[in-house]
Amino acid sequence: QVQLAESGGGLVQTGGSLRLSCAGSGRTFSTNAMGWFRQAPGKERETVATIAWHSGSRYYADSVTGRFTISRDNAKNTVYLQMNSLKPEDTAVYYCAADRNAYTTAQHLNIMTVGYWGQGTQVTVSS
Repeated sequence: QVQLAESGGGLVQTGGSLRLSCAGSGRTFSTNAMGWFRQAPGKERETVATIAWHSGSRYYADSVTGRFTISRDNAKNTVYLQMNSLKPEDTAVYYCAADRNAYTTAQHLNIMTVGYWGQGTQVTVSS
């Protein structure tokens, strides 16, 4: 069974940090762009950050640029999201995802090209 399992969410105060992890199982994701998306209550799911299969390109939403860093370890089949200087508006369920196509750039991965979703992890930033 192919799965993406997120961990690392939780409750943090404004200005704090969290590190999300997403571990793949059932197949390798080393040749797929991967990324993080989030969905706040009453809002559409949006792209947060994506990374190419070879880590050569990364994409960040304007709202998180300079605060969040995406990385991956293909040997561990895992992608990470380091979140610093968190704000209340970062509160959302964060989803890990993998591109349905192989060997694509970070920019290729978006909601329409996701082939695999994780179950999501809640991040709550208190003011």
